[in-house]
Parts: sequence; C-alpha cells; structure tokens
Amino acid sequence: MASIMLQGTGSDVGKSVLVAGICRALANRGLSVLPFKPQNMSNNAAVTADGGEIGRAQALQALAARAEPHTDMNPVLLKPQADLTAQLIVHGRVRGTLGTADFREGRRPLLPDVLKSHARLAARCDIVVVEGAGSPAEINLRSGDIANMGFARAAGVPVVLIGDIDRGGVIAALAGTRAVLDPADAAMIRGFVINKFRGDPALFEDGYRAIERLTGWPGMGVVPWLAAARTLPSEDAVVLERGQGARAGRRLIACPILPRIANFDDLDPLKAEPGVELAMIPPGTPIPAEAALIVLPGSKATIPDMAFLREQGWDIDILAHHRRGGMILGICGGYQMLGRWIADPKGIEGPPATIAGIGLIDVTTRLSGDKTLRAVSGAALGTRFGGYEMHIGETHGPGADLPFAVLDDGTLDGAISLDGRVMGTYCHGLFADPGLRGALLGKLGLASNGLDHAAMVDAALDELADHCERHIAIDAMLALARSAAT
Repeated sequence: MASIMLQGTGSDVGKSVLVAGICRALANRGLSVLPFKPQNMSNNAAVTADGGEIGRAQALQALAARAEPHTDMNPVLLKPQADLTAQLIVHGRVRGTLGTADFREGRRPLLPDVLKSHARLAARCDIVVVEGAGSPAEINLRSGDIANMGFARAAGVPVVLIGDIDRGGVIAALAGTRAVLDPADAAMIRGFVINKFRGDPALFEDGYRAIERLTGWPGMGVVPWLAAARTLPSEDAVVLERGQGARAGRRLIACPILPRIANFDDLDPLKAEPGVELAMIPPGTPIPAEAALIVLPGSKATIPDMAFLREQGWDIDILAHHRRGGMILGICGGYQMLGRWIADPKGIEGPPATIAGIGLIDVTTRLSGDKTLRAVSGAALGTRFGGYEMHIGETHGPGADLPFAVLDDGTLDGAISLDGRVMGTYCHGLFADPGLRGALLGKLGLASNGLDHAAMVDAALDELADHCERHIAIDAMLALARSAAT
C-alpha cells in the first residue's frame, strides 16, 4: 500500500499540477499509479465511469496516470452553494450539506469513507499519489480534518510539502508551517519542494538551505515555471484569466464570471484557437459590445447567480448583444438562465425561490429530482460530439421543440431560438470536440484550427512529467512511499 502525499503551504501553490506530473512520470516508468484526494472543495467536477462525480483535478490526474476516473479518487467533494453551505458529495453521490456551523466536526465521520477509498485504490496499484487540500498550517481546521494531516496520520502516508515561490515569502511559508504544526503532524512531513520558480535557481541556493535548516526537512527539488501547465484544465476559479477586449484580427468570445461558476474548463479549448480572444468578464465590468459570442457558463446555484447577473446589468448587455445580431450560448445553468424562469421550490441549491430568466428561449426550469450524471454523445450543429451531463432540474417548453442536440439514446437536449442565434444545452465538454468547435466557430465566420484538445492536454502532461523528472527527486519520494508501506 505505497502512497506519497503532496500538501501545500496554501491554496493554488500547484499541488494539483505536480500530482498530475508525478502520476504521468511514474506511469511512464511503467508503474501502476492512481491519484487520490481525500476531500476537495470545487464546483468544477467531472463524471466518472462508475456514475458519480469527482473534482476536475482528480479526473485530470487519472488521465495523467492513464487510468479511468473513479469516485474512490475523490471520496469527499464539497460544492459551495449560495447560502454559506456546501453540497456534500460522498463517493460520487449527494449525501446532504455542510454549513459553516458544522464544517469542522461534520467532516470527522467521513474519515472511514476516505480510508476505505484509499485502501481500495492502494490494492489496485503500485503507488497512490495523494493531494492535500488548502494547507496543514490552517490549524483552526485541524479538528475533524480529513484532507491533510488527519488523513496522513490515519493512513500512515508520508508527506512532501509544496511551497510557491512565485507569490513570495516561500521561506516564511515553509518555516512558518513547521512552527505552527503539532509535532506529530510535523513528523509526517519528510521533505519539501519549491514550485513556480522563475530565473536562475542558483540565486535561491542560500534560501533553499535556510529552509532545510529552519524546518529540518530535506529539499526535494526546485521546479521552474512551466508554460505548458496553462494548457491543463484548472479546478479553481481564482485562476480564471480576465480580459476585456479582442486583439486585432480576432473575434471576441465573452464569458461573465459568475460567483458560483462551475465547469468553466468547458471554455479551455477556445484559448488555443488563433482567431479567438476569450474574455472572462469580472464583476463590475460590462460585457464588451464587440463580442461575437457570449457564453453563459455552468453554475452551482443558478437562481442566486441569475440574480447576480441581473445586479451587474449583464442581462441588459446580453439583450442588447442579441438585438445587434450577436450569438449567445448557455451551458447547463447558463441554458437555464436563458429561459423564461427558474424555480427551486424545494430549496435544492439554496433557499426556495423562483426567478425570471433572460427570456431569449421559450423554456422554463424546475430544480427537482436526482442529479443527472452521465457521459453523452450525439449530434449537434451538423456534426458528432461527445461530452457529459451534470445537473439538477428539468427544462421544458416550446423552445425545446428545436433542440440543440440529439443524443445517441434518442434524448433531445437543449434548445435553439427561432432566429438561430441563441442556443442552450445541458452538455458539458462541447468545445473539446474539434468538429463541434469548428461548427460553432463557423457561425462566427471563423475557421477552427481543428486541433484535438484531448491530444493537446495529453502532450502537456508528458511535458509536465519530463519537467518533474528533471527537477523533483521522484526516486526519493518513491523510497519514502515504499518505506512507509513496509
């Protein structure tokens, strides 16, 4: 049951990317490897082969390991909602909610679920590469912890701590983590890695040795900044690139950043299109009038996000865009917002409420029933595509008589307005398909590069693996994992 765990001095220090790189590096060595994250908090999720959902990062790490995504890879997923609660997903299925009042202690009973998933994965492979969440230095959250040291100590998994030098203060971050940890927790950390280094690593040699002296942990590498990491899907909305205008010769595709934006990696393939400028529009900024296409993304809490959209005046921008002849695409929650109204009578995604939509498609949505989680394939815009569904609620109305897609099981998905310029769909992952992406861009007068996004991601993972092999002491990590397993 060999395992190694990467924890970080904070969020967004690069844990997810390094776990993916190490998984691919070990897989390229011929080892059987699987990723694992005990607890994740994200509204970016992926559908698994066993019919559940896990964090997007774990799905990417499974791809890196050349394995099928499985709910055991992320047994506890928390999806933040609108009312200071998070939807609790355990082994891929909704189990209830956690609020601020019970967040710490409410996780403690989930540790057996986490340990069972880890044990099942460990029995299937040579090594499990584990990702922590946030930072073990958040000692206010230590009671009931299942994501960092709570898991590491219960499972006996050695830890390597990741520090992000790009944000500054990395010496203090690592030494400070050592200072605040309980001695038994600190004993689980067996080394550290410096991530996102820019410039000549020799300039940091004294700092590297200072960290070793202050913490007592051996250094296990300095990882230079890698541009290819930008190709990989991100899980955390804090990394969304923001832009407000198109460069010369490009058509602007604009996407408003909703507070509870979900599965925004749907848009990643557009970034590689030479004729496209993708602008993520932050709150307080109007949607640019020159946009050729506005994309309304998925949302974890559609009614509050619809209210926010209206508060920002983005509904006025969208209606004006439509009057000027522009195109609009709504995906999942964005599709629901394009309809006449959205009702949540049972309070599934927040307090019970009903809200008017933008009204560009003659459909209505009622949030009820079980969550739909499934891979799909079918035909849309005259071409074949594959993707997945992940939503609660049903959408009906005359507008759905002209569907966006016909799925292979005969299901009609989404809707297209009579003028053909407003489209809505429940299918995620559409732009990754070269054919469908090309068909949509063709409506904007653009020729697609026709690149296979999945192949681009896979190539980036191989580049990341080579990067990790050069700059991280992977052999030392393997030795730690195997020693702890004996």
